[in-house]
Amino acid sequence: MSLLQAATDVRERAYAPYSRFKVGAALRATSGAVYVGCNVENVAYPEGTCAEAGAIAAMIAGGDSKIAEVFVIADSPSPVPPCGGCRQKLAEFAGADVKVTLCTTDGLQKTMTVAELLPGSFTAAHMDRA
Repeated sequence: MSLLQAATDVRERAYAPYSRFKVGAALRATSGAVYVGCNVENVAYPEGTCAEAGAIAAMIAGGDSKIAEVFVIADSPSPVPPCGGCRQKLAEFAGADVKVTLCTTDGLQKTMTVAELLPGSFTAAHMDRA
């Protein structure tokens, strides 16, 4: 299954009764396995989870820890980038050159790298003490 199809399918299962803004994400780990996630809202808005975070959690639960490629889809007039928190989460498990394709349900696509999404990302190297 393509990442586009996997993200499209999981988007339909999103729980978004408040915003009605469903998002689906699919990622391919370096092992080749595909993991998906969808946004899950909560009446206490900040307690919801993003599609990208769900896909990353599924990857970790599945035994993988390195992202090779990401695809995110939403019903929007233009491709929707991940929120700041998800950009940092992606940077934790993906190299700077990993491609992230953002797509609308109408088929518009924009592909960026993790580095383009999050320049100057905070990394574990910042915590190293000489």
